[in-house]
Amino acid sequence: MLTTRLTNGRILTMDPDRPAARELGVWRGRIVGLDEEVAALPARRTVDLQGATVLPGFIDSHVHLAWTGLKAGTPTVAPCRSAEDVLAAVAEAVARAPEGGWAHLAGYDQRGLGRHLTAAELDRVSAGRKVFLMHDSGHGCLVNSAVLDLLPAELRDGEGFLAEGAMGAARALRLPHSQQELADAIGHAARTCLAEGVTGCAEAGIGGALLGHSPVELGAYQLAREQAKLPLRVQLMVSADRLHPVGAHEDDGIPRGLDLGLRTGFGDDRLSVGALKVFTDGGMMARTAALSRPYEGLDHGGQLQDDPEVLAATIVDGHLAGWQLAVHAIGDRAADVALDALERAQRLRPRPAARHRIEHAGLVRPDQLDRMARLGVAAVVQPNFLRYFGDDYAAVMGEERAPWLYRGRGFLDHGITLVGSSDRPVADGSPLRAVQFMVERASRSGRVIGPDEGITVDEALRAYTVAGAFACHWEDSAGSLTPGKRADLVVLGDDPTSVDVSRIGDIDVVATFVEGLEAEGAAL
Repeated sequence: MLTTRLTNGRILTMDPDRPAARELGVWRGRIVGLDEEVAALPARRTVDLQGATVLPGFIDSHVHLAWTGLKAGTPTVAPCRSAEDVLAAVAEAVARAPEGGWAHLAGYDQRGLGRHLTAAELDRVSAGRKVFLMHDSGHGCLVNSAVLDLLPAELRDGEGFLAEGAMGAARALRLPHSQQELADAIGHAARTCLAEGVTGCAEAGIGGALLGHSPVELGAYQLAREQAKLPLRVQLMVSADRLHPVGAHEDDGIPRGLDLGLRTGFGDDRLSVGALKVFTDGGMMARTAALSRPYEGLDHGGQLQDDPEVLAATIVDGHLAGWQLAVHAIGDRAADVALDALERAQRLRPRPAARHRIEHAGLVRPDQLDRMARLGVAAVVQPNFLRYFGDDYAAVMGEERAPWLYRGRGFLDHGITLVGSSDRPVADGSPLRAVQFMVERASRSGRVIGPDEGITVDEALRAYTVAGAFACHWEDSAGSLTPGKRADLVVLGDDPTSVDVSRIGDIDVVATFVEGLEAEGAAL
């Protein structure tokens, strides 16, 4: 007897051997068959889809769940369009903070204000509190003098804006969060994912100086699972900050690792350790993504996180320790550093099945495409970055480089696995809106950015299903509606392959099923 039968639907399986069906049977959380394979079997529950479209559950291969949940409960300056409005919002947060404590706000982005605010301006409304405004990119912050005074002299910026390592040092003054606080935040973000049809995701960096929230952060995900607050599949990337020398046998060839040899693959099909996250540069919003030529209108091309040889050594050591690598490289200079190091690592110890990934691949020159293909690395992109920030990104890249931003067709035509993701909460998390952008290549203002990089709807959907599963080593259990795989699926109010492309982002997510059960609390 089937646990559940879904009938009368337009089921797009993403399986080339059987691309479409009208009926799907589930038993013990797994798909057991389609159409005639299950038509005669009794079922405890039958769901009439009434013509709705069914797809495999979306996989968001680069997210920040804890940050997303925490940000949702943090006062924000995002609606502010002037320095005075920002300072007024800070003053409100300061009034609620304990004397001598912290006022923490989210949503800071100098681009909407026309300039950075300064520590001196924050000081006027700080009332003795320590003020910290997180930049929306995750690669910088604005602080007042009370915070600057606590930092080492070499990290102090009298103006108040701190980027990359200096930002991490400022964040460390206030951390850590408790595991329970993080578990609650993770649960909130997970429900948001489910509401958008996401049934699996990769958490992009726990325990690190830039985005980590606690030295025992992995335990927060275990706690969330134990408390039934983790209703989807999650793979955890570990920050490369956690690597340290280990006394392994020389035959193991592991110069640096985590205690007990923990590496990619540990865990089960609901919560596991994924890739090692290596940061090579910053972000375009903060103008810290490392470019080979300066930003338009600026006298610099961003920055690397460290000396190129130090970054390369981390990448090589992670590879030698058996990790899948997720190398954050947004600018083309950072991509050069990443590709050079990955090439060196594969020469030292060939691991063709490692499935190393370039996270973001925000600006990739034409000459870098062949190198990525030759090394077999996946490009894990965030299409919604250009949907929401594309006008700004295109302007700071200039006419020649703008078409290279967050490519689609260029990757696919070179045989590079193209993987979709959101980087939530940096940008909107909706896979359907991202799919629409990958086809149209149009920002919200209507500006078309790199039209030759547009791909088909089917290719875009594959980036969020089949390719996402492959990048996370989940292809045996997720990514397509194939008998034997988990019954993780999303029910949509319309068919993204048949509606006008301009409507894809507005298609309703009717229901999300995880292991054959309709997710509770998924609606926002």
